[in-house]
Amino acid sequence: MLSPLPVRNGVNATRLRVPKVGPWDTVADYLLERFGHVDPDGLMRRFDEQEIVGLGGVPLNINTTLGEHEFIWYYRSLPAETPIPFEAKILHQDEHLIALDKPHFLPSTPGGRFIQESALVRLRNQVGNPDLVPMHRLDRATAGVILFAANPQTRGAYQLLFENRKISKKYQAVVALEPGTGLETGRVLEANGEHPNVRTAQELDALLQSMPLVFENRMAKLKGQLRSSVEEGVPNAQTKISLGAIGTSKGHHTGLKVAMMDLDPLSGKTHQLRVHLASLGLGIINDAFYPRLWDLAPDDYSRPLQLLAHTISFTDPLTGKPRSFSSQQRLIEAP
Repeated sequence: MLSPLPVRNGVNATRLRVPKVGPWDTVADYLLERFGHVDPDGLMRRFDEQEIVGLGGVPLNINTTLGEHEFIWYYRSLPAETPIPFEAKILHQDEHLIALDKPHFLPSTPGGRFIQESALVRLRNQVGNPDLVPMHRLDRATAGVILFAANPQTRGAYQLLFENRKISKKYQAVVALEPGTGLETGRVLEANGEHPNVRTAQELDALLQSMPLVFENRMAKLKGQLRSSVEEGVPNAQTKISLGAIGTSKGHHTGLKVAMMDLDPLSGKTHQLRVHLASLGLGIINDAFYPRLWDLAPDDYSRPLQLLAHTISFTDPLTGKPRSFSSQQRLIEAP
């Protein structure tokens, strides 16, 4: 359903479904009960200034009765945001597509406490194109290549590539091979509440020597959480895991024995790569979710998650030619 309000300052108008019946005479009464505790005067002012509209852009007023509009649109008040001190780099730009090299800590799209400080809103404002939409997403903690469609008329052709799994993605991750401060080397992700076990250095070495391998399990999103879990049953998630290099870190954990892992996701479950490495006892350095959930803390910009969406490749549906975009970033703990 297209918004009747244009993008403003890089941000889409918010759509809200309004009840058809209820203990409210007007839409304004309903909104006051739902949101009035925040800024009732400001809410009424939006009606006066015709900033709340229905389908077709019809302005609502304080007397609009409940049931006249099933959906309404409005611009939400943007919170004050602390700037994220990293910039994304445009790797490629044409009339149909933009490839962006997203830094760690920057969300792909607006949400929660990050609106202006998101890759989508920043990019819309930077290039002056309100029609930009992301073709896929990267976790806020993950850095690397993300694609944006720039032309609504050709957007569907690129979306079909993702729907039909005709996109090749390659990731890199750094894992610790020996204990260190804040690391849980060898700890295997707990599944179904079982007691965790820890792989020895010898077991980790044997595992690395067995690579490349295709690891698979059954994953599900935890209800009401931003994490995924491992379940019993037919596998629904696969990742090809290869050993890139072994050496020592020159980053926050200088001198630590680490391994660079090359990852090819063969499916697309939430946090799949993070879960799969943690399930093998090769949890990614600085992963705040797996194998164990960290306590909530402010972002530590010196310790980014060591996961990078390195390369994305596909056959362009408009030209039939192969295309590939690679990140110019490097994981700081890489050997």
